[in-house]
Amino acid sequence: MPASDHVRRLRSRVGHDLLLLPAVTAVIQDGDRFLLARQRDTDRWSLVGGAVEPGEDPAEALAREVREELGVEPGIGAIVGAYGGAALEATYPNGDRVAYVTVAYRCALPAAELSLDDDELVEVRWAPRAEVAALDRHEWIDRSRGGRGSRWPSATSPRCGGTTATKAGRA
Repeated sequence: MPASDHVRRLRSRVGHDLLLLPAVTAVIQDGDRFLLARQRDTDRWSLVGGAVEPGEDPAEALAREVREELGVEPGIGAIVGAYGGAALEATYPNGDRVAYVTVAYRCALPAAELSLDDDELVEVRWAPRAEVAALDRHEWIDRSRGGRGSRWPSATSPRCGGTTATKAGRA
């Protein structure tokens, strides 16, 4: 994922040292299935989300991230939780170290075709709760998908409708 101007400015001062960054995560659920995205930079499955920019409201940041990555306007629901700690630390291929503190929100998608951001995502898929543990995934999604530990949100969250995915700019 490309670094923001804010992160580039920080990196010019601290190099690859650990940065603590605020982030947001979309828990997009349809019944017992969760929308997961395979990240281009790590080739691992994750929830959709990203960094909060200086001065940006977290819910607005999440809407921006979903628009950028999936090409649709999300419905932002209740906060699932706030998460941090060792499970949300990452070292990127270029050596940059980051510790994220993320606020996870329930989100709903319109019944529309998704248009994926080719720069960040390889693909998205609906994964049943029981299959997620077998995926090559970022372990932190086990926390931010809802509740403490490995609990998933119940099937009572907003329905997401019939979304399908395509690459950005292609139908």
